[in-house]
Amino acid sequence: QFGDQLAANGCDSEAKRAEVLTQLKTEFDRRSRLDAEAVKRIRVIQADYTPRHPEVYHLDDKYLRNQFRDVVDRCKRGDTLSQVLPFVDVIDAQKRVYKLEVFTEEFCRKLVEEVDHFNASSVPKGRPNTMNNYGILLNELGFDDHFLTPLREHYLNPMARVLFPDWVGGGAGGLDSHRAFTIKYSASADAELFTHFDNSEVTLNVCLGKEFAGSEVYFANFRTERRVSAAEAAVTAVEHRPGVGLIHLGQQMHGTLPVSDGERQNLVVWMRSSAVRNRLCPMCDLKPEPIPAIGFGDGFTVDANES
Repeated sequence: QFGDQLAANGCDSEAKRAEVLTQLKTEFDRRSRLDAEAVKRIRVIQADYTPRHPEVYHLDDKYLRNQFRDVVDRCKRGDTLSQVLPFVDVIDAQKRVYKLEVFTEEFCRKLVEEVDHFNASSVPKGRPNTMNNYGILLNELGFDDHFLTPLREHYLNPMARVLFPDWVGGGAGGLDSHRAFTIKYSASADAELFTHFDNSEVTLNVCLGKEFAGSEVYFANFRTERRVSAAEAAVTAVEHRPGVGLIHLGQQMHGTLPVSDGERQNLVVWMRSSAVRNRLCPMCDLKPEPIPAIGFGDGFTVDANES
């Protein structure tokens, strides 16, 4: 079925095609096991893990910086994009990449300590994706109900409706699901991340710490535009500071430059709009055919009248 596409991308022999098919089968099998393995991990974590800082599992207004709260308040009261932009740091107006202070340094310190405490425990850990080998999935740790969902519903969704109205979807739903995780970069582990796009409509990426040098994030072109190299894109590289977040479109190509010293941890929230992705899958550009999943899955929904 995909013979022409494979040949155009260098798979011009039976041996090469067989190798690709083997890789595809391996990846299909891995994805088929994800939900069952996640359920097993969650049960063990709930039974055997004792948090170090249980208070960080519940969103509190005192964790949020003044700039973030001010911008959200302006969006909630109906300010337009032109009225809101003077109060955020515009990294690239054309790419719609914005920066603002999100979390206090005390909260960042406690969350890093919680993540390190969890990683040092004996309970099983699910990793965010195939690109990040040292982060953790925050829903498995229990952050969804009282931290991440309120953060998305009461703060991030109102802000995204103003900053990215064409990617939030109409109606009351807006950004109606998420996938959140931490990532970690160090010279001895994951040192950098190649250019990629996110499985999200809107992404929030907040630096938590620790001490590090380098590891800037760079923004390239939009996914559907001409690809540019990391060297070309690095002119728009942005330094990370603890508590400061970048908010951008998930389809905006970006990557991470090498960390030269120390360790950096970030909180990443992929936010999804079912109204947007139900029309077209953001990963393959085809009409989605949803299958059952635990939790939010990949953010697709099925109309009850169609099931």
